[in-house]
Amino acid sequence: MSGGLRVLAPGLHTTLQDFGRFGAQALGMPVSGALDRDLLRLANALVGNAPDEAALEVLHVGPVLEVTAPALRLALAAYGGAILLDDAEDRRVPAWRSVTLPRGARLRVLAGRDTAAGYLAIGGGFAVPPLAGSRSTYVRGGLGGWQGRALAEGDEIPARQVSAPAGAERRLPAPPVLERGKLRVVLGPQDDHFTEAAIATLCAAEFVVTPEADRMGLRLDGPVLEHRRGHDIVSDGTAAGALQVPGSGRPVLLLADRQTTGGYPKIAVVCTADLPRAGQLRPGDRVSFAAIEVAAAQAARREHEAALAALIGGIVPIEARPDIATLRRIDLISGVVEADQANSSNG
Repeated sequence: MSGGLRVLAPGLHTTLQDFGRFGAQALGMPVSGALDRDLLRLANALVGNAPDEAALEVLHVGPVLEVTAPALRLALAAYGGAILLDDAEDRRVPAWRSVTLPRGARLRVLAGRDTAAGYLAIGGGFAVPPLAGSRSTYVRGGLGGWQGRALAEGDEIPARQVSAPAGAERRLPAPPVLERGKLRVVLGPQDDHFTEAAIATLCAAEFVVTPEADRMGLRLDGPVLEHRRGHDIVSDGTAAGALQVPGSGRPVLLLADRQTTGGYPKIAVVCTADLPRAGQLRPGDRVSFAAIEVAAAQAARREHEAALAALIGGIVPIEARPDIATLRRIDLISGVVEADQANSSNG
């Protein structure tokens, strides 16, 4: 028996993403992967998957989907997001909890209003073959994921586990709150290509994300960061979170689908602990930076991982509540009426 999720409306840009494709950059293949790995891990934990299982990354406007398997367990991790069910009760299932849906169920995924990305995971994951060790989609190159592209109307993405497992649904009692503070950066690797004034400006000014923003990177508008000796370097490797500064003097924050190499100097790199926040930035958002040392960035990573592990460890089962039909069958309401009548007769 087969089935999965059929796409009735694809949303703005919905793709399959996992942790990314590592070890292939020497071949010119970008890493890709989730913009916010924290939310991917939380969505997977809610349905009992491994942390790096591929899920649907929903950008800005979510898809409308139909369950075509006998039963699927799903969970959405998204700040302010929800799943709307098209059923007799028009139910709204909030993010940060799982729900099991039968064949034929229709759902609309609502991403958060103030963030870029949310993640919809299904129990057991999607039955999509990996490419170079990953199921992530790199749309620019037509690689990986579902046919190398964003989802389109009529697609049916097969599930590996077409019958939801037994057991209670799960929820996250204290969902995370997206922080809005400065992004911490480590200066370099080419900070010596910039004037001292440029370094000071990076750490003091505020920048705005322009409409030229996608999974590859965010162009930032703001004060010019002055180069010391030109804006061209011998191309070298790029890292997630690198702040590359072309001849315009305005930085580009590189994200998951970044190119493998670049010929512009990189003034700083966002520390790993703050990369999920960087991935949630939208056009019009304001962003500022604070420079820290490598040791501080490493400590921040350890603290971040510990906090995320505590969140995942706090996921609890949802206690089942009897429905009206069950209450009537056990005659609980009738019992209440009879007790009231008994009290009246004794009075």
